[in-house]
Amino acid sequence: MESEYFIGVDVGTGSVRSCLVNKSGRILRTAVKPIITYNPLADHYEQSSEEIWNVCCATIKEVTEGISANNVKGIGFDATCSLVAVDKNGDPVSVSTTGNRKQDIVLWMDHRANKEADFINTTNHSCLKQVGGKISLEMEIPKLLWLKKNLNSECWQNADRFFDLPDFLTWKATGSDSRSLCSVVCKWLYEASPDGGQWNKEFLKIIGLEDLAENNFHKIGNSIKAPGEPCGSGLSKSAAKQLNLLPGTAVGTSIIDAHAGGLGLIGCSEPNTSQAFNSRISLICGTSTCHMAVHEEKHFVKGVWGPYYSAMIPGLWLNEAGQSATGKLIDHIIDSHPATVCNKKENR
Repeated sequence: MESEYFIGVDVGTGSVRSCLVNKSGRILRTAVKPIITYNPLADHYEQSSEEIWNVCCATIKEVTEGISANNVKGIGFDATCSLVAVDKNGDPVSVSTTGNRKQDIVLWMDHRANKEADFINTTNHSCLKQVGGKISLEMEIPKLLWLKKNLNSECWQNADRFFDLPDFLTWKATGSDSRSLCSVVCKWLYEASPDGGQWNKEFLKIIGLEDLAENNFHKIGNSIKAPGEPCGSGLSKSAAKQLNLLPGTAVGTSIIDAHAGGLGLIGCSEPNTSQAFNSRISLICGTSTCHMAVHEEKHFVKGVWGPYYSAMIPGLWLNEAGQSATGKLIDHIIDSHPATVCNKKENR
């Protein structure tokens, strides 16, 4: 019988997956449950933070059934780089044109902020150098600008905090308002280097988001922690009750889902191959595919995101590229194939 257990929670685009592992890293149990994506308009993809948190709770309880809470020593979360809005009470704020309160997440693959991204790129600001010279409409800054321009009274004025989904999950688990360096560097244009990190006030003012700098960047986070660093004081009493675990159980600072995969994969090697991390590239495949490589020195490549300091591996610079739709394209091919249609009719 194991004496120490750890829980890993992976929130992907279409499902939540939780696993129970021992201190050697062996996976002992897994649980998977789907989550809903709303598509009210073309290019608009939304989810519910309440649903995702509830599904996280359900899968965690499933993998820990029959396990003493005293033996669960820590929890780690990763998730898609989606944008979450909550009010002063921590309740959902709609990011949808429908006004549906449940739809408080702009999913990573949402493409509504095309004009906003184009506008930001016309500034040619030095911040853009760390994203290959051009910000993606899938990143959080263009989405925030879209919300301010299009849902000012419904969302922007009511939102007290904006989170990347991985950070929302650690906030729900611990009550700590800290943010992951991985999230803010890779998707929010937070500037990090060996000398420290900062939000660029000048950039935010130029693009019309200067109010995000108010109250010491309260809305987007002023406590930035490295992935894996202890988050707050561990599980809060309310979260522990929901999970059937003990208050104070350690919770690690989160990481984006693809970067969690990159962190795990880039450490793998075959016998008689180079042990240097900078000799490898990780391909993390799901709805999209991310190509990830790290190096001791920073390398700027036009059209490639990064270099991001310590975003995936401490002390190393990360470069990231890939395709937004790979697994999703495979799904489309399968679902639209005549054989799939025939099988659906036969199974009715």
